[in-house]
Amino acid sequence: MADAEADRKRYAPPAWLLTGLRPQPAPVPWAAAVRASVALAAPLAVGFALDRPAYGALVSMGALSGVIGDTADAYRMRILNIAVPQLFGALGIMLGSFVYGTGWAAVGALTAVALVSGMMSTIGAVASLSGLLLLLNSVVGTGLPLPKPWWVAPLLLMLGGLFVLALTLLAWPLRRKLPERLSVADTYFTVADLLAAAGTDAYEERRQAVTRSLNTSYDLILARRARYHGRSGSMVRLLTQLNVVIPLVEAAPAVHVRQCPLPDAIPAAVRELAEDVEESRAGGAEPELPAPDSPATRAVDSALRHAVAVVHNADAYNIDDRLGRPAALGVRIRRATRSVLFSGTSWRYGLRLALCIGLAQALTSLVSMDRSYWVALTVTFVLKPDFGSVFSRAVLRAVGTAAGLVVAAPVLAEVPIGWWDVPVMVLLAPLIPALAVKGYAFQTAAITPVILLLSDLLNHRGVALVQPRLVDSLIGCVIVLVAGYLLWPESWHTRIGHRLADTVTDLADYVGSAFGTAGDGGGGVTRPEQAERARARRRIYRDLSSIRSEFQRALTEPPPVGTRAAAWLPLVVAVERIVDATTAARVRVNHGAPEPAPAEVAEIRQQLRELAERLRATVVLVGVRTELPGDEEGVLAPLRQEVAAARAIASPQP
Repeated sequence: MADAEADRKRYAPPAWLLTGLRPQPAPVPWAAAVRASVALAAPLAVGFALDRPAYGALVSMGALSGVIGDTADAYRMRILNIAVPQLFGALGIMLGSFVYGTGWAAVGALTAVALVSGMMSTIGAVASLSGLLLLLNSVVGTGLPLPKPWWVAPLLLMLGGLFVLALTLLAWPLRRKLPERLSVADTYFTVADLLAAAGTDAYEERRQAVTRSLNTSYDLILARRARYHGRSGSMVRLLTQLNVVIPLVEAAPAVHVRQCPLPDAIPAAVRELAEDVEESRAGGAEPELPAPDSPATRAVDSALRHAVAVVHNADAYNIDDRLGRPAALGVRIRRATRSVLFSGTSWRYGLRLALCIGLAQALTSLVSMDRSYWVALTVTFVLKPDFGSVFSRAVLRAVGTAAGLVVAAPVLAEVPIGWWDVPVMVLLAPLIPALAVKGYAFQTAAITPVILLLSDLLNHRGVALVQPRLVDSLIGCVIVLVAGYLLWPESWHTRIGHRLADTVTDLADYVGSAFGTAGDGGGGVTRPEQAERARARRRIYRDLSSIRSEFQRALTEPPPVGTRAAAWLPLVVAVERIVDATTAARVRVNHGAPEPAPAEVAEIRQQLRELAERLRATVVLVGVRTELPGDEEGVLAPLRQEVAAARAIASPQP
């Protein structure tokens, strides 16, 4: 029995692969599935009705891009996520059609487009999707015969994307402000759960949920502000409601440090506020709260009463916007352009993508390959910087393509080109959003038969497309693994250590600003306002949230990257606890505790800086000094304990 168990473990797939093949526990987006079915099938029906099946296929291709890009919650963000990338997709198909059949000229053109696309992808989410469609459609334009004249294909692709956008916006008159408001209400609910978990083992998990919820809410509202420049009264109200919950979040660590749970009436009052925010109610009654009995509970009581006053007062939303209005669009474009042109990360990714696309196109120019554009398409889909591990994506792409071809083969073999393609697309299209939330391999398996069906309408190859597509996908995956992964040493190392070191350095500055010792001299510096401290704390938590995302990505890498990444998680948690302890100490001082000695604050900051420097100097955890003397009864005693624990975690494990 023991031998059988050992054999089973020996021949089992590696954990990093199983992580990608295991479906994620995400709900099926039924509305998106219905939109995908209509958006991809309706153009085919119109094309057949007009005896222009190729036109219908191109409109459906544009709709497919819109379906893939429809990942936002707020309607204004969805407009950006769908409409802006469609412009770049139209530009890409036009560029590709200009160099169709030109051989090495097409290789050079696609390599240049890949460089630009890769650099664009480092700007942000909308730019990343725009760069993806720019390159994808350029590849399609160089590999497929498109209708003439040159402007027909770009126009049809954009029409498909706009059709998806129109379907998405049908519910806007009824729900146009709902996503942002629901997100802010959800933040209040998560804060209520955090306060209820203070002093219990569930606190850390609840705090992470609050960080994620705050990030989401601020992203949604700031996206609105980027469009309306603060002129919307409803946006100002939501932003104010979100800002006033921050003091409650800051008071939670002070309560948790006391290890004394709050009365149930306090989380219940926050949940009532969440319902008021969700229903946009004002003028509610003052909640009956228990009398505070410590500096920590006084901080919670003060923050909660202030939040109640703001949420219930409909006229209280003309306060200053502490986050500052966004710069003008031209200024933001100039900043993004400057950042891309002078960013080493941007150039490295752009060159990596250009190298792989150039190799793929050169190979297909030297070796006779039928409809070889699929090789470059595979390279583009796999080599995305914000989609996770390149190595695991290459493997999962191969697995997902094989699964998709199993579905596509009988469809191409048994379904003749014509009206029967419409009901087939009605069944296949909803699988894209339904399976995309389950994982990359599942998304690939859903997209593959749809793309093959649309390609068959343009080149009429039928089931003969299946075997070449599998070979092309495998070739593209090999190119990515060699030229996009193995040749770049940064792929072999997790970036968690260096990013965590930068966060620890920021944390040292946060400790100084929280207690009026921002300078290295240990005193004499004016304490920043509470709003500035809140922004600094939010910035650190957002960085830690990004590090956790990087940690999840690294776990999907094969050894030794994945195993090294796993060792960093305890230190990430320890740094989060240091932030909590710093905030708790500041809250206690605000409510009557004595100020700490400047020398004690300076020593803690020095210890944090030393830890950051050691983390930058190695790819594995290293041992550091953990002695932190100080007043064991002072306000910074819990903070010193957390710093000492973090430095102890950084010691090498046997």
